[in-house]
Amino acid sequence: MTRLPAITAEPLDEDEAEAAFGAMLDGTVDDAAIADFLVALSDRGEQAGEITGAARAMRARMVPIAAPAGAIDVCGTGGDGLHTLNVSTAVSLVVAACGVPVAKHGNRAASSKSGAADTLEALGLNLDRVAETAEDTLADLGICFLFAGRHHPAMGRIMPIRRAIGRRTIFNLMGPLANPAGVRRQLVGIARPAYVPIYAQAIAALGTDRTFVVSGDEGLDELSLAGGNELGVVEHGHVAMQRVQCGDAGLPAAPITAIRGGDPAHNAAALRALLAGEPGPYRDAVLFNAAAALLVAGEAGDWPSAAEEAAEAIDKGLAKTLLDCWIKTLK
Repeated sequence: MTRLPAITAEPLDEDEAEAAFGAMLDGTVDDAAIADFLVALSDRGEQAGEITGAARAMRARMVPIAAPAGAIDVCGTGGDGLHTLNVSTAVSLVVAACGVPVAKHGNRAASSKSGAADTLEALGLNLDRVAETAEDTLADLGICFLFAGRHHPAMGRIMPIRRAIGRRTIFNLMGPLANPAGVRRQLVGIARPAYVPIYAQAIAALGTDRTFVVSGDEGLDELSLAGGNELGVVEHGHVAMQRVQCGDAGLPAAPITAIRGGDPAHNAAALRALLAGEPGPYRDAVLFNAAAALLVAGEAGDWPSAAEEAAEAIDKGLAKTLLDCWIKTLK
């Protein structure tokens, strides 16, 4: 069996981390050693090179798909424990309705009541066909859902270990960094504001055309209406940190409780109402995050115009029509 490196105050370099995580994913390390390694890494705090190496190991073992130029992903790490409505799922539909191809990476709920897959299924999307048709729907409709379990089979042996540990590890940060479509533009939400610059540095090392890494001050893994947000802009291999709030996009503030979610049926109904034009904090949260995604995609020049473009995609029925077509295509 492969021996993992010791976790000390000195971070592993990218190559060491990639080799260690590759061995874990390939099954050449015993479960107890993996658990000890992950806990020690979490206790010390994961650094950018370690995140980069782990992501490279996952990317090397994933099942990829082809994507059109300019495709983006809108995906959060999850794990914020705030149980909000599905913002990034709605944002994906709105942004795709604006003409930007969206390769949405996601999974079922781990710590929330309804993950992206759960809500899409409740809306009527056939998850048994979503993986096999991903390339086609991305090319034809401008959207697909990349069900993480189908595209990362190597994670199968890691999941029981993560459940046994019962706490957050570096794998909670990996989803957005291992998109099977190999997107070069992303809006990534993480549930740890202090980690935004570290995570952004990892993305810069992995390579991106333009990525926003965001976190609400309360630990929300997307842009929050409730207050300030950390924003790391990753472009040309560099990271620039900014502060942003909903007023920058011309949107009103609202507490997190205003977008509290529920089970998949509840969240699906809220998303349907949103696409039908229902006003309120959920719409505003989606517009704020969709504005960020449109800025990432280069489809708008500033926050207010980006939010207006997203609002038009909802109010003209474009996002609702896209969802209905997508569901019909997978039947």
